[in-house]
Amino acid sequence: MGTFGIGEAAVLLGVSADTVRRWVDGGRLPAARDEHGRRRVPGAELAAFVRDQARGGAGEHGERFSSARNRMRGIVTEVLRDGVMAQVEIQAGPFRVVSLMSREAADELGLAAGVVAEAVVKSTNVVVELPDAG
Repeated sequence: MGTFGIGEAAVLLGVSADTVRRWVDGGRLPAARDEHGRRRVPGAELAAFVRDQARGGAGEHGERFSSARNRMRGIVTEVLRDGVMAQVEIQAGPFRVVSLMSREAADELGLAAGVVAEAVVKSTNVVVELPDAG
């Protein structure tokens, strides 16, 4: 498995390069210097860090009472309601997630632009693509 530069890790984590540098400097994220003196984060270590960060949003002991594992915390950017349904858009880091739900559910949750929410995805069909290596 490869390594990632600070900037690449920042993009993958959805944070700034300065944040990744602070995590490396603070010992939260392992990194080693390459032959040019640049810090590189091993891919396996980055994956473990992301996994631990994702589980950090769980209950007191890391438990969740749901079979869904794909959770993205973000901010509601738009809610479109009609008589029966609502379309809720959440920006979670670099990802835009759109959910269709009943208007009643959106109203009960108090969903509106500016509300922090968690998109929980449970699906048997997930398309996985790799970026163009070009």
